[in-house]
Parts: sequence; structure tokens; C-alpha cells
Amino acid sequence: MRGTAKAARLLVAMVVVALVGLTGCSAGADQPIAVGPDTIVIDVRTPGEFAAGHLEGARLLDLNGGELEKALPELDPDAEYVVYCRSGNRSGQAKALMEKAGIADVTNLGSLESAAKTTGLPVVR
Repeated sequence: MRGTAKAARLLVAMVVVALVGLTGCSAGADQPIAVGPDTIVIDVRTPGEFAAGHLEGARLLDLNGGELEKALPELDPDAEYVVYCRSGNRSGQAKALMEKAGIADVTNLGSLESAAKTTGLPVVR
């Protein structure tokens, strides 16, 4: 019986961690957000991914290529930012980097498709 209770607690903990991780990943397709004229849209994918399709008005700052990190000192810490990538992984890393640099208003939109649906911005190809 003890082993079963321990296994059940472990399972519940794993589910909670998974759910917290998923909800912390991005704004989500079911939660539309308003992207105003002052909102800065950042695509943290590679130049090739960007060229294949990106949100209208997005600025490319390749996370893996180091462009985002180089640009951090130039970014307005009081501005509103939304970031996206291919799956939400790199944009999650970008959000953490930006917040560590003192930028408080950063939303991870997840993937390009999720970002387009969430913001209503068109994808430029």
C-alpha cells in the first residue's frame, strides 16, 4: 500500500509540473492578446526560418546565432515585447534572457502558427 501511495503522489506531481510547464510556455491559441502599435514583435528563429515565413512587422533576433543577446542592451526595458519561434522552446529561453536583462513585459507566443492565431497578425512569406 505504501508503494502505491508514493507512486500516486509522484504521478500527481508529474502532472502538475507538466501542466505548469505547458501554461508557462506561451500565451496560447485560446488566449488572444492585443498587439498594439507600440508592441515589439521579435522572431528568435534562424534567418532561414524567418525567410520561410514570419509575422508581419516582426524583428529577427536569432537566439541561437547570438543576435538577441547582442541586442539586449539596445532594447527598451519599458517596452512591451512578444516573442515567438518554431515550437516555443527558443522563445521561452528568449523571454528568460530578456527578463534577466530587466525587461519585464515579455510574452512568449510559442510557435509561429500560435503567434499568428494569438495576435491576429498575418504571416508574411
